[in-house]
Amino acid sequence: MLKIAICDDDRIMQLRMQEYFMDFEKLFQVDVYKSGESLLASGEKYDFIFLDIDMKGISGIDTARILRRRDKKCKIIYVTGYDDFREYAFSVHAFAYLVKPVDKEKIQKVLREALAYTEEEKPEKKICFETETGLLEVDSRDIYYFEYQNRRLRMVTKAGDVWIRESISRMAQRMEGYGFLMPHKSFIVNLFHVRNSRGYDIYLTDGSVIPLSQKKSADFRRKLAAYLAEQI
Repeated sequence: MLKIAICDDDRIMQLRMQEYFMDFEKLFQVDVYKSGESLLASGEKYDFIFLDIDMKGISGIDTARILRRRDKKCKIIYVTGYDDFREYAFSVHAFAYLVKPVDKEKIQKVLREALAYTEEEKPEKKICFETETGLLEVDSRDIYYFEYQNRRLRMVTKAGDVWIRESISRMAQRMEGYGFLMPHKSFIVNLFHVRNSRGYDIYLTDGSVIPLSQKKSADFRRKLAAYLAEQI
């Protein structure tokens, strides 16, 4: 399970931030700290830290400097009432700098971006396909989805569409190990590119909307949650 720390000495802000993360409660463990000292004393390692700057005791900037000596990979996201500390934030390689007030949409957007960047930092996963125009090697993260049309598969990638003569069931079985799922009898989607799902629609990062069958809905959402939890 991924781990998030909220470090802010404002109790109202702590509660508000916890509420913002409730949509992700199955994916994340969320811990709250009221000072930089208590966060550092915990000795815990976090995937994402939402950190205030102006706190009693050690500041958020100095807290981050110490954290960086312990952990180079953690994504630090500043949530502060001050707009004039950006230079210091960049010095500790902060992922984002948000100025209060912040709403739920803003917080969840930056969290999704942090998740995506973390995945991009992982090694490439090249896959070889026998297409209608010859052999093609593609990074799995460059594939958005497959669509079954007229006994052929359309593979939609960042570089364009590619056609493959293969059954969708065999392709779904092959691609499952790369983080792909079949939410509908005619589609296979790359979970890496799933932005969100509402009702029976799946929204991808390229703007595509993929249908989610009612029969597969519960299983798809469960597996999507498990996939996100395993990404770090």
